[in-house]
Amino acid sequence: MHTRHFAVPALLASAALALSGCSSETTARADGAASDLKIVATTTQVADFTRNVVGDARGVDLTQLIQPNQSAHSYDPSAADLTALGAADVLVINGVGLEKWLDDAIAASGFDGVTIDADEGITISEVGAGEGQANDQHADEEADAHTDVAADEHAHEGGDPHIWTNVQNAKTIVATIVDGLTSADAGNAVTFESNATAYTARLDDLDEWIRTNVDTVPESERLLVSNHDSLGYFTAAYHIDYVGSVIPSFDDNAEPSAAEIDSLVAAITATGVTSVFSEASLSPKTAETIATEAGVTVYSGDDALYVDSLGPNGSAGDTYIKAQLHNATLMLDSWGVTPSALPADLQ
Repeated sequence: MHTRHFAVPALLASAALALSGCSSETTARADGAASDLKIVATTTQVADFTRNVVGDARGVDLTQLIQPNQSAHSYDPSAADLTALGAADVLVINGVGLEKWLDDAIAASGFDGVTIDADEGITISEVGAGEGQANDQHADEEADAHTDVAADEHAHEGGDPHIWTNVQNAKTIVATIVDGLTSADAGNAVTFESNATAYTARLDDLDEWIRTNVDTVPESERLLVSNHDSLGYFTAAYHIDYVGSVIPSFDDNAEPSAAEIDSLVAAITATGVTSVFSEASLSPKTAETIATEAGVTVYSGDDALYVDSLGPNGSAGDTYIKAQLHNATLMLDSWGVTPSALPADLQ
């Protein structure tokens, strides 16, 4: 993926002109008073985590840059985004090289605040989901070749950036955000800590629910094929055998070759995979083609997974917790399992 280089003076001038009359919408509290702490978060996931930490803290404004179903890999900041970034006190990012556009955006916006990097304290995987799984006894030579080629040709700078797919990593991210926001706004420290404690309890219940239900499936049957190589942390956490991906890359903008498609079809047939999952933020066409060629079910449309992006308001994946529940429920369905009832705090 190519890094974008902005024409800084021209872009800043256009941003200032376009937003001179509406910047208060970004920086004002609901009661009309000026915000004391302006936060910008990059991805849908880190924005959701930050939103749960902030809660009803007074004098805090949060702007989310990447909107639902936008690709974090190919995101192109608007003039409004750059203006919000330039005015921010705190920037919350995913890290692990996901926001390749970020350095240029910071330079163009003039942001000089504090950056909270969500990958702090998280062990970053250097390989794709198809490699290094504990239960890879099903992979034949063709499936192995598929993932080996993918790792060599489509490696993401810095490792796998999809850290949020493991709920335990999500808890670490929340703790990192709390530390950063508390340092930036000590007056709201008690509120941040209280909100984070309540939210982390929900994440614990989410992790336990997923693990308990996945554990009802024999490991030999926990097989997964998804749209692109974005579920490595999830499959490792719950001991799921990731057979392969439609797009064998951490980057959802990559294109699979004909040989890679043939290899994946062969791997699906060899391992006994029964379903291929598309993702809500990606076109399902190639996934549907592969599923047809392999003679298996495709999950797409309302039954697509929410991975790179959370969904729009009102969708089944408009929050991190809802997205994880949606994804796990669909996977369990593909394995013939009816999930248990949700804990009260997840309903």
